[in-house]
Amino acid sequence: MSVSHRLTAPAPGWTTTTDVVVVGSGVAGLTVALNLRQAGLRAVVVTKAMLDDGSTRWAQGGVAAALGEGDTPEQHLADTLVAGAGLCDEEAVRTLVTEGPDAVRHLIATGAAFDKGADGEILLTREGGHHRRRIVHAGGDATGAEISRALVAAVRSDPGLELIEHALVLDLLTDAEGHAAGLTLHVMGEGQRDGVGAIRAKAVVLATGGMGQVFSATTNPAVSTGDGVALALRAGAEVTDLEFVQFHPTVLWLGPEAEGQQPLVSEAVRGEGAHLVDADGVRFMVGQHELAELAPRDIVAKAITRRMAELDAQHMYLDGRHFGAEMWEQRFPTILASCRSHGIDPVTEPIPVAPAAHYASGGVRTDLRGRTSVPGLYACGEVACTGVHGANRLASNSLLEGLVFAEQIAADLIARHRAGELPERTVDVAGARAARSVPLLAPEARARIQCLMSTGAGVIRSAASMATTAAGLAELAAQAHAHAAEEKPADPRVETWEATNLHLVATALVTAAAQREETRGCHWREDFPERDDAQWQRHLITTLAVATGTPVSTPEEQ
Repeated sequence: MSVSHRLTAPAPGWTTTTDVVVVGSGVAGLTVALNLRQAGLRAVVVTKAMLDDGSTRWAQGGVAAALGEGDTPEQHLADTLVAGAGLCDEEAVRTLVTEGPDAVRHLIATGAAFDKGADGEILLTREGGHHRRRIVHAGGDATGAEISRALVAAVRSDPGLELIEHALVLDLLTDAEGHAAGLTLHVMGEGQRDGVGAIRAKAVVLATGGMGQVFSATTNPAVSTGDGVALALRAGAEVTDLEFVQFHPTVLWLGPEAEGQQPLVSEAVRGEGAHLVDADGVRFMVGQHELAELAPRDIVAKAITRRMAELDAQHMYLDGRHFGAEMWEQRFPTILASCRSHGIDPVTEPIPVAPAAHYASGGVRTDLRGRTSVPGLYACGEVACTGVHGANRLASNSLLEGLVFAEQIAADLIARHRAGELPERTVDVAGARAARSVPLLAPEARARIQCLMSTGAGVIRSAASMATTAAGLAELAAQAHAHAAEEKPADPRVETWEATNLHLVATALVTAAAQREETRGCHWREDFPERDDAQWQRHLITTLAVATGTPVSTPEEQ
């Protein structure tokens, strides 16, 4: 199967060749690349901004792994399955929790320094949905930054690993047999090359991160525009469970007009004993769940949203005043500084918080080796759907998933290479443009997409709200087609490619969410408030219709 839809873009003006091209420089992408290099394979890492500008460095809480006394992978598995609300792939979760402790040790060997106690043992904290302290952290609340630092340092010390920064990936290249054979990309002015080019490769690994920028308020950086999921859909890959977007319950509320990336207030703050309260100081999570403030994220986000609606309030509060200044300064220095920079002092006042889009539990469908439905195309990290998270991600399982399944992908590619199953691929780079070009949306469509999604497909959804969102998205697509027909298309550039990617991902998400007529995990339907295992304890598989280029969701057979 060849790629049938592509972004409108100039023909590649330059070409390079490698064994494997890895797209993304977070924990997943860099772990794949480092493992491949250790086995002697050539690898190119493509990243959209600078090497450390992805989502990994923003992760505050930590990495979940059964490393503590009395803890076991089985207990970690049980907590993950509960959070996933019946849709986790148990085999994938077992891989995660079994391989997890060693993956953390490999990360330490790479140079990551986690927080330790006076006895020299790694400190472990607890987060929502976990019945044990099993969260490894660094710098108090700067775990992602430390992991990113260690991996970036290891990558930069390998002169044989080629890096292409400031590059937006465009589309997959395939050979005559439909096997991934590289990709096209656009390198921005700051990069080593300029303009659209192509990388020919024996395999492609997507590690592009999330799609939080599809909503108005998110914890994701500006680069998280769903590029990997959009590329995969256009390449004919299966995408699964896009409707399950996790809204982090406690994001610093900056006012009704705030848009884009918002400061996260880590779940670890609640793990250490902070309370959620309303304006009157009432702890509204007590009695809602046995774990109160440490209930799984979907439950806490819903409870906050309900309380806001009941009181006609725009936010709730997170109260950690009882921690005292010393604990805030030592355990949560990043959050303390962030709050103070916005005029809020957690030492003396409660923190205003509200839910915001945080993590995509769904993504490009993979097996346990990271293989997608397109031969030679792999995916790991937030862009992938391994089956680990189900309908709701358990806190701090994301960095662990990136580590574990990156190692699975690298092991599979190395084994295929040694068995002679990764031959050079022949691809006509110029001829690839013969695929149907997708008209580009104007840059201003981005804000419209975000508004539509936040209003109609956010924390609370209904058939009516999503129909309005779907109609708005369809109108944007119609405008792009009309402008293309009138020979007034949007110019091919980063802003129009990103807007077009966001539009495709948003449309796919709403298509799936409208079809899932139940409430499960982080998918909350006002019109279908109950979980329906008889009908919906199964995945929705989304693909792109070849004729129309529109997303189609099909329930997996039970």
